[in-house]
Amino acid sequence: MKKIVFLCGARDFHAMDWYKSAKKKLGVENVAVMADIISAEGMKSLLQPEDELIRLFILDKWLFKNPSKIGHIWRNALKLLVMPIQSRKLKKYYRQHPETLYHAHGMYYMQVAAKAGVPFVGTPQGSELLVRPYQSKQYMRFATKAMRAAKYVTVDSINMQKSAENFSGVRPVIVQNGIDVKSILNYLKQEGEVKREVWLSMRGFTPLYREKVILQARNDSDKYKERPLSFVYPFYDEPYMEECKPLLKAHDEMKGRLQRNDLYAMMRKTEMVFSIPASDSSPRSVYESIFLGCPVVISKNAYVEMLPKSMRERIVVADLEDKEWFDKSVEAAARIAEQPFEIDRESIEMFDQEECWEKVYHLLTK
Repeated sequence: MKKIVFLCGARDFHAMDWYKSAKKKLGVENVAVMADIISAEGMKSLLQPEDELIRLFILDKWLFKNPSKIGHIWRNALKLLVMPIQSRKLKKYYRQHPETLYHAHGMYYMQVAAKAGVPFVGTPQGSELLVRPYQSKQYMRFATKAMRAAKYVTVDSINMQKSAENFSGVRPVIVQNGIDVKSILNYLKQEGEVKREVWLSMRGFTPLYREKVILQARNDSDKYKERPLSFVYPFYDEPYMEECKPLLKAHDEMKGRLQRNDLYAMMRKTEMVFSIPASDSSPRSVYESIFLGCPVVISKNAYVEMLPKSMRERIVVADLEDKEWFDKSVEAAARIAEQPFEIDRESIEMFDQEECWEKVYHLLTK
């Protein structure tokens, strides 16, 4: 069996979930993580003691202690500066282990793999195809080179597929970023019904995800201005959070990053979830919310159309141009919440991360 190496950051929860699926299928001895960042900027490593870590040039000590806009710019500049070092380290490892297969998560790691000349499957992030190429021609060239060097590129939405093909000529394969359906089903079996009363946002706390818009709309609502909001966020932008703090009320909750079971426990108490980013691909947090019984208020996005009917019926598409969007969305979500979500086979087949991983594994070994 060929070994599979995940080329990514060790704090990247999307990449590490793919890694966990591979570990379940192949065994811990046949997979490894090759990383340049392990634990930094206030974010902890997601590696377990039994996991194999192959070290690139580790950047942790050179990064800021907490996330910030300046820190984000510095991190990206530093990563570009040391890219030749990372590519040489990867190339050396590949020469020593020529049968190894590589799954690169994010455009930067795809470019590292491309420069090293190793065969790889690449999985870019949403904004790397939907936003950044159209903001910078230099980035567009960077992304095009990385994608053209890959054996295959996988994306999780039609929007990403169309965008990639538009500027690079590469047509990616659509594979959903799956969710841990088995863990959710096991959790639901163990837990009894609880009162749903939490209104929750659970995306990164950055300008892209527009928590400020949610807070301002709540505060402007005559009906719901005193209603508490809870925020779970795997990462945050410190200046943006400071900008949002004056809009918070005393009973609002800032939870930060939660462990998986703690997140599930909170979502079981959640009446509705808000997810209105300025751009989006195929958000796992939305799908997890639905599987755990929560209606979700979203901004208009094409990914809704590809969902099974049972999941589409749990979504409220907010018109953010409407001054009363918050009140209208809340009331629509409350009506949906009155009926439990029945998990069907079509939804499981589309979003179970182990089944999704099988598709990626097929591309890696093809």
